[in-house]
Amino acid sequence: MKRVIFEWGVRVYFEDTDSGGVVYHANYLKFMERARTEWIRNFGLNQTKLKQEDKVMFVVRKIDIQYKIPARFNDELIVQTNCIRATNYSLMLKQNILRGKEIITEGKVEIVCISADFFKPVRIPKIAKQLMEIL
Repeated sequence: MKRVIFEWGVRVYFEDTDSGGVVYHANYLKFMERARTEWIRNFGLNQTKLKQEDKVMFVVRKIDIQYKIPARFNDELIVQTNCIRATNYSLMLKQNILRGKEIITEGKVEIVCISADFFKPVRIPKIAKQLMEIL
């Protein structure tokens, strides 16, 4: 099955840049985080409700990121998110940041489902996992 890539647009603001006029390296992680949040929301899942009712949260366990070329003030970027592997407890996401058709940053992000009360890994709620595996 071909997986659909979710896309989220981001514009680079002056506050996102460093003294060299390019996006500060940590801000690419923020762009990716926003896209992951919207990716989850896209399934009709509400992270606040998951935390309050299902007592689970999704947290980043590992990130592998490669910066290829810099983004600059006022650039319009697209953050692509795609689930490339799902287990009962975690998801591996591929996230690329593009300017036009050019990939400027590549990343793989492992997110883990944890208990909101004990911060220990727990199974991803069945409905959430089923929805996320579609894309």
